[in-house]
This record gives sequence, C-alpha cells and structure tokens, in this order.
Amino acid sequence: MGTAAIVPADLIAGNFKLGIIAARYNDDIVSALLDGACNAWRARGGGAGALRIERVPGAFELPLAAQTLALTGTVDAMVALGCIIRGETAHFEYIAAECAHGLQRVMLETGVPVSFGVLTVNTLAQALERAASDSFNKGAEALETALAMAALLRRLK
Repeated sequence: MGTAAIVPADLIAGNFKLGIIAARYNDDIVSALLDGACNAWRARGGGAGALRIERVPGAFELPLAAQTLALTGTVDAMVALGCIIRGETAHFEYIAAECAHGLQRVMLETGVPVSFGVLTVNTLAQALERAASDSFNKGAEALETALAMAALLRRLK
C-alpha cells in the first residue's frame, strides 16, 4: 500500500514555509524519514530557505520543540518525525501516547498544523519498511499532509 494522493498535484510547496522537527533516537530510521520528507518537499517545488529542520533527542521532546517553533509565527505547518519501537516494557505506550497527545495539543493551541510522522511500530523490520526510500516512506507522506493542511487553513482564513 503506497502513499495516497494526499495533496492536489498542483500544490506548490514554494508557497509555504514548513518546519520539520526530527528525533535523534533511532537515528537511522528517522534520518530515512527525514530524507523522504525533504525529497517530497523538493518534488513539490519547495526551496531550501523555506524549510527549517531542527533535531531533538527523542520523540518525547517533539511536542515542546514543535510548540516553540509554532509560536515563532514563522511556519505555516510542521512535520514531526520520530520512531518508537515496542520493547519489553510499558515505556513504548507512555512515550507514544504522550508524543501524539502533545503534538495534537500544539496543533489545537497554536493553530499551526503538525503532521504526525512518528512511527510507532512493533519491530525494527516494520520501521525499516516505513522508512524505505520508495512510495511507502512515511516521512514523505507526513510532509505532504503538512502541505495539504497548510493549504486548507490558508483557504479557510
């Protein structure tokens, strides 16, 4: 199952400023998601100067960085990228739930869309599949979702 046509073919990334907040934890996976997002940005005509990329230690820190960037007023939307792989303890559930909840709060409290590109998977193999450099890359999908939401909010305002 590849990425769906989330955004109209004529949506131009160059019309927007986006931020990407990416976790360093599970860096090999997150870097592949980041590559996918950056490739999607360029494919949609986005310029390097309109894409801000910041790194945080892990998925738990994504909401604070996203909120801080949203409050600067310099981005139309953001992409949060991370990878949480289930382990033998309940740690997975706490981090995944709080990351998702925190990013949703950022969106609702600031009005800046935050696309959820955080993998929450059971195995490393599942993460690798979702970070592959093909149409399954969830970083690219998250970038396209952020663009679609930025365009929608601009039309609604």
